[in-house]
Amino acid sequence: MKKTILVSVTALAALFTNFSGKPKDEPDPEPKSVKAVSISFSGAFALYPLVQTWAAEYNKIHPEIRFDIQAGGAGKGLTDCLSGSVDVGMFSRELSDAEKAKGVWTLALCRDAVIPTYNAKNANSKSIQIRGVKKAEFNSIFVDKSITTWESLLGINTKSPHKINVYTRADAAGAADSWAAFFGKKQENLKGIGVSGDPGVADAVRKDLNAIGYNNTLFVYDAASGKKLPGIDVVPIDVNGNGTIDADENFYGNLRQFLKAVNDGKYPSPPARNLYFITKGKTQKKEILDFFKWVLTDGQKYVGIAGYVQLPKNAVADQLKKLSK
Repeated sequence: MKKTILVSVTALAALFTNFSGKPKDEPDPEPKSVKAVSISFSGAFALYPLVQTWAAEYNKIHPEIRFDIQAGGAGKGLTDCLSGSVDVGMFSRELSDAEKAKGVWTLALCRDAVIPTYNAKNANSKSIQIRGVKKAEFNSIFVDKSITTWESLLGINTKSPHKINVYTRADAAGAADSWAAFFGKKQENLKGIGVSGDPGVADAVRKDLNAIGYNNTLFVYDAASGKKLPGIDVVPIDVNGNGTIDADENFYGNLRQFLKAVNDGKYPSPPARNLYFITKGKTQKKEILDFFKWVLTDGQKYVGIAGYVQLPKNAVADQLKKLSK
């Protein structure tokens, strides 16, 4: 009897045992190792938060990919990309013809905008919000310096005017180039106190009651709450130049409202613009191409959540075709 039971138990165990002798549902104590692959990025502060989000989500399904993501401005991203010190540049403006001639390959990902900013405690804040600032006036503040006080800008007579302290980017930045392009200029035409990086300009504006500057969207608004970040406010753009901020120009209350204005074309472009990945020639590295494809497909659902504007569907389809060639 005992022998019969022993045979039956052995046969039953065999049903749950694979060819290697382990139970089918038992985890392999020595799983096959997967080779880790690194992908490095540097460049635009504008794209940095979204690439961090994409990397975190992609790692949930591809833990073997190690992302190294550094922000340093679009100019640094281009330099690092061309020198081969990183795999991918993060880029926040259109390439020049000279840059295209160097064989830079681009992939459009999403849209955001550069926003003029001032200190939230400015003594003339109420007038700034009601009146806004015209395109030509921004040129007079940032380029030819013919407007030098807040009161002369706003048409206020006073014996104690407040000087406008202009802050601009000291590093080669897509934000600076996109902002200057709004009034037909280049970054090198912008005058003011040079500060490195988006966080640097935001901090300078926050600490100076009479400051004016410009920042990428997510250095003005908090992506999670949608509220403006403490100490900083938006200089509304008087798009139609009639000397007042009309209802359809008043879309700066929160991040969602502003992104809708960018998406609908109510906020001018530039300073709204596309954001890109760039590589030196089209990369042949499979892991990078796989990540790019994911970004343009499953990864698009994180674009709005992270505080950016999705490209139109036909534009995304064009980028996928470009990727598949």
